[in-house]
Amino acid sequence: MVFRPRGVLSEKRIRTVVKMLDAAENKAAKPFNRFSDLSQLFAVDMDVEAILSVSLHRQVTYATPAPVKSAFYVTSDAVNRIAKIHGLVMKSSYLNVKVFKTIGQAARWLRVPKDVLAMDPADVRAGSGFP
Repeated sequence: MVFRPRGVLSEKRIRTVVKMLDAAENKAAKPFNRFSDLSQLFAVDMDVEAILSVSLHRQVTYATPAPVKSAFYVTSDAVNRIAKIHGLVMKSSYLNVKVFKTIGQAARWLRVPKDVLAMDPADVRAGSGFP
């Protein structure tokens, strides 16, 4: 699963995404890794309390005893701090969170081709030749 937000990341927006993720996990036949490309964010409108709340929710709701990887690609210090806070909270869960400065590093850790993570759905819609 790939999450690629653009613009401003707000608490309301992330809670909507978490609800969709919770639903996808409940429907999935087996656990799945995920990748969050946070490189297109230009602002974060969340305080530490909101970040901790979302992270604690994920820790409680992801109780499947199967390890899952969650890679975060970050390009700014502010977004890096948020992803690291989330990772610290998740340390005692089955969700293994890591933050990366390049898509290639994230792809290697997730064991998927870099092209899969680098593909931008906006390019697909624009007719760039991607399937």
